[in-house]
Amino acid sequence: MRPAVGNLDFSSLSQQKSFMNNPDYRPISRVVLSDGFTTLSRQEFALRRRDGTWQQTDREVFERGHGACCLPYDRETDTVVLTRQFRVAVAYAGDDGMMIEAPAGHLDGVDAQTRIRAELEEETGYQVGTLYHVGNYYMSPGSISAYQSLFLAQFTAADKVGKGGGLPEEGEDIAVVHMPLEEALNMVREGRIRDGKTVILIQELALRLARGEAIFA
Repeated sequence: MRPAVGNLDFSSLSQQKSFMNNPDYRPISRVVLSDGFTTLSRQEFALRRRDGTWQQTDREVFERGHGACCLPYDRETDTVVLTRQFRVAVAYAGDDGMMIEAPAGHLDGVDAQTRIRAELEEETGYQVGTLYHVGNYYMSPGSISAYQSLFLAQFTAADKVGKGGGLPEEGEDIAVVHMPLEEALNMVREGRIRDGKTVILIQELALRLARGEAIFA
């Protein structure tokens, strides 16, 4: 639809929870366009502009649910554990599709810490102790409603409990990559690690170490 600007009438709209989150936002309708691996909807809404007028428009939103991601770090060897796997969306964008990432997964109805512990074991074969929450970050706020809960964790070679590699029945074929932190930082600088949540975690870990913070105290 073409954006409409002016004094819009919202008297017929019911009060929704979004009103409480942002009084300048009025949801109008939601139409599901596709409901597969992710849900794609068209959201019609009105937003009060800075000059006080209301503008009505719509946007398409991918509703895939929140996720969790963790960067395991072995401080004895100054090494992180990453994964390497194929991502079809990246291949469609014109790259080779192979991405180096920190282990991650969709929550699917469980809390972030429970989910990421399961994903760490499935993808890397490692169990970790305390998870240190870094923050919740939206990776693509223009179109994706999900955020990623990011964590740091410590591991040692003794924490290996399986081979990792993901679940073949879910189409996963994941390589486990042990990498010195300095090499991971160089790969970020050189554009060879391009996954946003992974970049945040690598740089956050390096920053905390540089500041002398007791990350795993």
